[in-house]
Amino acid sequence: MAASRKVTHPSKGELAYQFAKNRYADFGVDIDLAMQRLSAIPISIHCWQGDDVGGFENSGETLGGGIAVTGNYPGKALTSKQLRNDLEKALSLIPGKHRVNLHANYGEFSGKRVDRDAIEPAHFKDWIDWAKSHQLGLDFNPTFFSHPKAADGFTLSHKHKGTRKFWIEHGKRCREIGAAMGKALGSTTITNFWIPDGYKDTPADRVGPRERLEQSLDEIFTTKLKNNLDAVEPKLFGIGSESYVVGSSEFYLGYAVSRQKALCLDAGHFHPTESVADKISSVLQFVPEVLLHVSRGVRWDSDHVVTLTDDVIAIAREVVAGGFLKRVHIGLDYFDASINRVAAWVIGTRALQRALLSALLEPTEALQQCELDGDFTSRLALQEELKALPSGLVWEVFCAQQNVPTGADWIAEVRQYEADVLSLRG
Repeated sequence: MAASRKVTHPSKGELAYQFAKNRYADFGVDIDLAMQRLSAIPISIHCWQGDDVGGFENSGETLGGGIAVTGNYPGKALTSKQLRNDLEKALSLIPGKHRVNLHANYGEFSGKRVDRDAIEPAHFKDWIDWAKSHQLGLDFNPTFFSHPKAADGFTLSHKHKGTRKFWIEHGKRCREIGAAMGKALGSTTITNFWIPDGYKDTPADRVGPRERLEQSLDEIFTTKLKNNLDAVEPKLFGIGSESYVVGSSEFYLGYAVSRQKALCLDAGHFHPTESVADKISSVLQFVPEVLLHVSRGVRWDSDHVVTLTDDVIAIAREVVAGGFLKRVHIGLDYFDASINRVAAWVIGTRALQRALLSALLEPTEALQQCELDGDFTSRLALQEELKALPSGLVWEVFCAQQNVPTGADWIAEVRQYEADVLSLRG
């Protein structure tokens, strides 16, 4: 997907490459193997960063259901074609081969009003054809927000049976769409369920909504589908559900274990003092697979652009060191309209890849042997020494090998795209 370009950078030179190779070899690490492994790790890049979670239903419904996007940077995608073009630009600046994650409200309905309990795979045909032409996988999400039947903050746990029935049908249809995507692309689609249900203030009944949610999910998941992997996603609190979230961490952990579903761990959906990295090895003792939604929480807001923070490095390290790359699916989930939206994709994805590279460059066996020997002094000393190794040089070599800009060179391409394309919209 990358445009034809000649990538040049001093770090591509033999001297820098050999320096990095020799430094890591001192610790028993093969940087060529690390880069090869990194190139095989797909990141599921979320479409909703490109248009502020609006979608293309033509329903006239404003954003709601606990979703809020700040900023009004010019140039957001106004059509699905524009969104795909923006994704193509971002993907051309990101090394490796990846996936794209869609919400149900991004279907293409030819200007017709198609309610969410009536959506079909045909409404995503152009997305599937586009993904196939670019050798991308697709992932999927039911959209349980920004709809009149979610206006009171409840969907699958709603007190009214008719409303629950509407959303149950939506969930069923989304699984079928996910299965159709997976079959067409030859790559299993993850269909992830998150709902906004909850109360702003202290509830009188915490039990009833959770009983109804359990029953609704069981009905949605009745039919086994090929080419589709179901995941369920908890949250600590949301906008308008500060006091009580029906689908809490404990609820979905119990549900995923008892039904053997994949559990989604969103880095912004827990208390700021909780370590998502620490949860990975725990939950994988009891659930078959984990879906990671990597975001960056800042105070109450969970959806800032991912950067190379200690939290992200720790998450990547646990996935790699634990040997979980085949059981953990990695995606992004944030939306920031205060900066260039294409740049936000590039910054977040490249940051996550750099964290994964750091993990792949770790001499894990040596560290674990120190631990088994009870030599905690050497373990800590080695962990500190690793922080000073030239992982940045390896990253730039990797980008050059993948024919994407190294360092900050990609910014100029985004600025040119902004001038030529984004600035002409609206």
